[in-house]
Amino acid sequence: MQDRNVAKTQQAPKSTVLILGDQINRDIASLSGKSPLETRILFVELGTKVQKKEWHVQKVHLLLSAMQHFAEELRSEGYEVDYRRADTLRDGVSAHMDAFEVANVIAMEPMNWNGKRVLEDLNVELVKNNQFLCHYEEFAKWTTTKNKFRMEDFYRWQRKRLDILMDGVTPCGGKWNFDHENRERPPRDGREWPQITFFENDEIDDRILQDLDGYWGAPPKGVWPVTRAQAHIRLDEFVNGALTAFGPYEDAMLSKEWKLAHSVLSSSLNIGLLHPREVVRAVENAYTNGDAPINSVEGFIRQVIGWREYVWGLYWLWMPEYKSENFLDADRPIPPSFLEQGETDMSCISRAVDHLHEFAYTHHIERLMLFGNLALTSGINPQEMTEWMHSRFIDGAEWVMLPNVIGMATFADGGKMATKPYASGGAYINKMSDYCSDCVYDPKKRTGDKACPFTSLYWDFLARNEKQLSGNPRMGQQFGGLRRLSDLGDVRTRAVDVLAQLDEGTL
Repeated sequence: MQDRNVAKTQQAPKSTVLILGDQINRDIASLSGKSPLETRILFVELGTKVQKKEWHVQKVHLLLSAMQHFAEELRSEGYEVDYRRADTLRDGVSAHMDAFEVANVIAMEPMNWNGKRVLEDLNVELVKNNQFLCHYEEFAKWTTTKNKFRMEDFYRWQRKRLDILMDGVTPCGGKWNFDHENRERPPRDGREWPQITFFENDEIDDRILQDLDGYWGAPPKGVWPVTRAQAHIRLDEFVNGALTAFGPYEDAMLSKEWKLAHSVLSSSLNIGLLHPREVVRAVENAYTNGDAPINSVEGFIRQVIGWREYVWGLYWLWMPEYKSENFLDADRPIPPSFLEQGETDMSCISRAVDHLHEFAYTHHIERLMLFGNLALTSGINPQEMTEWMHSRFIDGAEWVMLPNVIGMATFADGGKMATKPYASGGAYINKMSDYCSDCVYDPKKRTGDKACPFTSLYWDFLARNEKQLSGNPRMGQQFGGLRRLSDLGDVRTRAVDVLAQLDEGTL
């Protein structure tokens, strides 16, 4: 789709600024100091991406709508905008250069490794990405000062250098970490959880939705901001309505609550509608003003300037080899229970898929300890798991999903990121959710037809991978428990049945 009013010739030469679909912010580095008189804007809508029908329809809508709304915003400022569709980024940029006879295109660094290589091959002038508080080159430099580095070390370094939640040289509240206050079990009192505004579609949204037949998931319902104004509404709702409850229940899971008190700001951060600095300062101000407790504020800020930026740095530090890691040689395909609703009697997986279907989202514990845990213990191929999460989750991006799936969920990097596999049986799920209360499987049983698949697979996972994992110093207790099992043979027999039913979609 190319604007009819775009003229091939200009009264004065203009430079072209290419804006990618996850750079939806007026303050991106490539636009700094660029006036409409001297600058043409290029957007390339990737047809191959839009044609991937396994993608969640809400994700496709978000990406297209945010780009088109931003294009209209820039037009209203007087910029000439060339908005075009192409099968690949390379094709789109090349076609623009030919059409406008421009030799120089400027862009902010892409968020993914392949995109950066494509633009370098096309001799696009790249400026540093400013959508994070720590550029990946700065992160790489920080790692050289450490024999071993951990997220906690990085997080404290970020707090100090950015002066966030600091009281002089000491952390606010007297300590760095309030995790022990943020592991409450889900309340069973039927309370109301913070509500959010559902945004109405406009003409751009309606036009996009007319062409989005056949995608996975429930149609958009106005959950995910497509403009910066909407993203600010969502930020204000979190800070003033959900932040206080966020901390204690950030690890809790409830079958009838898809977000509990989570911020649902990740998609806005990942495509640029919000900058982490403004999000963190808004949350910090709530603490300073006495409107939110330190445990909730610290827990949220840890996710943004700690975990999120750590994942970003690791992605660039280890790519491209990291993408192919498969330490445990996992080769099972994505199971039917992940692909469609109602494909399993496992209550936790079934309800989490319901959340994913309806909102293109589940929070981090459902991702790690349900989907990730089952992928790890059953041996799902980490590359297939990465692609599945990338396509189905509203905030999925390669830089997000690769470290989280390869490193955290499936331990496919052999411990480069996480110090041990995040495997657990049904006991953890029973403790942190209400899923087990009406499930046909018993989280306390590891053998027999009613044994929880998570519990059976947990012990089978340890037995299956003992050679690779027994040397891990953090796994001594688990392997000690494995060796004390008197019914390990029966457990592994049950695990064989579970894996077969998982593959068949009859579990």
